Amino acid sequence: MIGPIMMDVSGLTLTTQEKQQLIKSSIGGVILFGRNFESIEQVTLLIKGIRQVNKNLLITVDHEGGRVQRFQTGFTHLPAMAKLGASYDKNPDMAMDKAFSCGFVLAYELLDIGVDFSFAPVLDVNYDTSQVIGDRAFHSNPDVIVKLAGSLINGMHKAGMKCVGKHFPGHGFVTADSHLDLPIDDRPMSDLSQDMKPFKGLINHGLDALMPTHVVYTQVDDKPAGFSSKWIKDILQNQLKFKGVIFSDDLSMQGAHFIKDITNRVKASLDIGCDMVLICNHPELVAQIIDKDWDMNEKLQSMQGFYKFKSDKINHQQHLATIRDLL
Repeated sequence: MIGPIMMDVSGLTLTTQEKQQLIKSSIGGVILFGRNFESIEQVTLLIKGIRQVNKNLLITVDHEGGRVQRFQTGFTHLPAMAKLGASYDKNPDMAMDKAFSCGFVLAYELLDIGVDFSFAPVLDVNYDTSQVIGDRAFHSNPDVIVKLAGSLINGMHKAGMKCVGKHFPGHGFVTADSHLDLPIDDRPMSDLSQDMKPFKGLINHGLDALMPTHVVYTQVDDKPAGFSSKWIKDILQNQLKFKGVIFSDDLSMQGAHFIKDITNRVKASLDIGCDMVLICNHPELVAQIIDKDWDMNEKLQSMQGFYKFKSDKINHQQHLATIRDLL
């Protein structure tokens, strides 16, 4: 059983306070950022240190490629997913192979240092209206996204890593950034169904987990999707039959300030079906909720990484060669 709170840490090594927090039963995971990375050797030691404190913690990172890749030096600089989309427009079969290889390389390099999974892939549709999504999205065509993301997920699975699709039901249309504001999407469900296609298409084809977005879709509910039982319970779980893990987006983001108090934010997210909630960059918020009585979650154990044998180094080099022209 794993606690439902994912926190971050402040630097290149653990502080005494962080060590004390990581042994709390409510803490089930750690998300790493660029500030936690100096070199492969350093971050490997940091991860080992985290596991020495609590071996059951899930360790993750936003490692999508392009402009969202926290670890740089010593890691393959993966392309923005839009490059795979552009490749698909020229040669679909070759692009599918490249997507698989990107997924394998992404997963292999993170698993090799002890990271369980990345919050990837982005399944948003690119409408050329959202700067925060933009080239993080594979394509403007939902059917192409299903194909490319499906291949990337297959590559991740081949290396031994689970995937997290984001941002359900779709963040690609709104111009506002939910890190800084509460975006509003006034489109009818008939339009939103296009944004949902990638999620719907992958739910029965390898989508292990997903992350709902802090966007209000006014024609469905007046609450952001990540706090909405209509979106999570009625649509995602009941209609789309999603049985996997659900991670909240960061509850410290402005889009989550729909609910003012952090304790109530956590409770609301868990009550509507999130299995784990993220609280990032605000240790004072973690301190407010860490000692409260939150239910443990057995489902989260499925997200632990499967560390492959050293023979995969050969496959790693082969997949690197496949994507060389995109790097």
